[in-house]
Amino acid sequence: MKKIVLVLASALIFTACAQHTAGVMGSSTGEVRVDNSSFAREVGVEQLKARQQGDLLQGSGVIMSKVSTDLRLQYKFTWYDINGFTLEDEASPWKSLKLHGMQRMQVMAVAPNANAVRYELYVRKAFSN
Repeated sequence: MKKIVLVLASALIFTACAQHTAGVMGSSTGEVRVDNSSFAREVGVEQLKARQQGDLLQGSGVIMSKVSTDLRLQYKFTWYDINGFTLEDEASPWKSLKLHGMQRMQVMAVAPNANAVRYELYVRKAFSN
């Protein structure tokens, strides 16, 4: 019994210390998810749109600063097929973005193939080593 409690306690500690891959996520379906509430007070994602560019889906969104200081961020588009599977997720790198105080910037990307039907836009704080 003590081993089970110890394993569960360890799992909770490591989970609490884990970094979030995204502070804020917005989806082309209208869903918004906040993984880090303090980050969400600094940054927002809005105006998520999608359109066809030939046979590929193009997505865009506006990343906005809610603070008066500069922010160094990263963003990433993740594309999904009709069954909810990710499309070439490893090929979509995080991209850097610097927002000045209260600035808003539109970001865009094109799906990796014609199977994409929706996307999610993730934004996180950029940390330098």
